[in-house]
Amino acid sequence: METPSGIRGRGAGFNPAQRFAELRVDYDPGEAPEKIATKFLRDHSSSIISKNSSPDLPFEASLNPYRGCEHGCAYCYARPTHEYLGFSAGVDFESRIMVKEDAPALLRAELLKPSYKPVTLSLSGVTDPYQPIEKKLRITRGCLEVLAEARHPVVLITKNHLITRDVDLLAEFARHHATAVYISVTTLDPDLAHKLEPRASAPKMRLEAIRILNEAGVPVGVSTAPIIPGLNDSEIPALIDAARAAGAQFAGYTVVRLPFAVKDIFRAWLDQHFPGMRDKILSRIEETQGKTLSHGEFGKRLKGIGVWSEQIAALFRVSIQRAGMLHRRPQVNADAFRRPRDPSGQMELF
Repeated sequence: METPSGIRGRGAGFNPAQRFAELRVDYDPGEAPEKIATKFLRDHSSSIISKNSSPDLPFEASLNPYRGCEHGCAYCYARPTHEYLGFSAGVDFESRIMVKEDAPALLRAELLKPSYKPVTLSLSGVTDPYQPIEKKLRITRGCLEVLAEARHPVVLITKNHLITRDVDLLAEFARHHATAVYISVTTLDPDLAHKLEPRASAPKMRLEAIRILNEAGVPVGVSTAPIIPGLNDSEIPALIDAARAAGAQFAGYTVVRLPFAVKDIFRAWLDQHFPGMRDKILSRIEETQGKTLSHGEFGKRLKGIGVWSEQIAALFRVSIQRAGMLHRRPQVNADAFRRPRDPSGQMELF
């Protein structure tokens, strides 16, 4: 089902055709496209930790409490993952959210297995663990409580101020060198941020989150990602300076890539918000991605190739050096790991 562009509060203006058409999921009869409400559906996954084999990603395993993301970022590379569920990568991705209510219990069961060996978990590897519904459901909070009890290493990335709610747990992780946090700040322009990431926290609130975490002793940095050449690349120095002033200790970035249906969603977003800049921006993205919109090779997709990528890398490098920030987060470790409590009491027998 396609919907017209310009849906209020949504990053995608329509539902592009998905790759697995036989799994199509329709909206309820009578649901007007311009009034699409977010719906939350139970995810009955039987496991919670996903292994990562991509050399592009700096983690071995991830934990994703939600599938789909209400933040609605127009550029989100994770949008096509919703197609495996029978949804579209467009409006569906940000309005049909799969919720893993059993995630904390599944996580506890996994950590209790005698064969389990702790590795640093990314929370989360796909969608934001602090999207708006987390304030009510507290699933991410529940997972962090299990991990804190086990002193299990975890690295988080979010663009939501809501993470400050869990500063007590994150400070406890920090005592055992078991956590690091990235706050994603794509732009300092609140108007651009609202258009680009319509339901995420405003830039000033993300900077405030950095300040709160830093003051609590939590290792915190900024992710200036994605860098979209021709749109926000000129902001890199200001982004780094603002994050450093707030207390960020390290920084990272990626360049934008637009896989599968994301290219159509982002093109439509540019048509709506920056029609006169569309061709220039897409052309520069293609230059960074090897004459395509999403490079197919590991090692080239996230940093890009060519002149524009080199200029972005140089500007980022100079900016963090001037600010006295690190390019890498501090190492976290599992030295303090211990099994969490077994609610059945069976482990205590041994």
